[in-house]
Amino acid sequence: MLLALDTSTAQIGLALFDGSQVIGEFIWRGRGHHTVELAPALLGLFHSTGIKMDEVRILGVALGPGSFTSLRVGLSMAKGMALARHLPLIGIPSLDVVAAAQPLRRLPLAAVLQAGRGRLAVGRYRVSKKRWQAEGSLQVMDIDKLARIIQSPTIVCGELTLEERQRLARKHRNIILPSPVESLRRPSVLAGLAWERWQSNRVDSLASLGPIYLSAAGGIPV
Repeated sequence: MLLALDTSTAQIGLALFDGSQVIGEFIWRGRGHHTVELAPALLGLFHSTGIKMDEVRILGVALGPGSFTSLRVGLSMAKGMALARHLPLIGIPSLDVVAAAQPLRRLPLAAVLQAGRGRLAVGRYRVSKKRWQAEGSLQVMDIDKLARIIQSPTIVCGELTLEERQRLARKHRNIILPSPVESLRRPSVLAGLAWERWQSNRVDSLASLGPIYLSAAGGIPV
């Protein structure tokens, strides 16, 4: 059984996955109190599914980008459980989770997450070897710059406010917007990616695994 945790942004997610089906999934928008919300939600997930922590054999955690506090909460809990129970831990970039949920197409894809202060963290992807592969470096920008730099048909998916979706929709010729439901960052997708990594024996070191932070000033990954 694999337990996945995602606290990258205000949206928090937990999932249990056994390799063949999603046993349970919780997704909610936190109130800025990830520290006090995460543990009770995890207990609730175990209670509602009838799964016990002793049945968990692998852990997957979202690495961000995201805020310092929210990422620290999820990664600290995942590392603590991995250390205490001697479980393998696998970290997955959060934008990879956003991209992986989209059907494979020949068009390029821009996966986005809220980065605070009206900014978006943007990762660019293309299909290679039958999956979305990141290309280029992570960028931080506002919605107007994102709209400007897209000069050819591109899928844009991820965390977007209603206003941001409306601004992008005005550039309808080049921007393809999946629905908000299709853009949801799902912990079950994170679980699937972590499961694939575990099956290929690509497990992360607890000592070296760290989150992808965005600096408060410039928004540059650190």
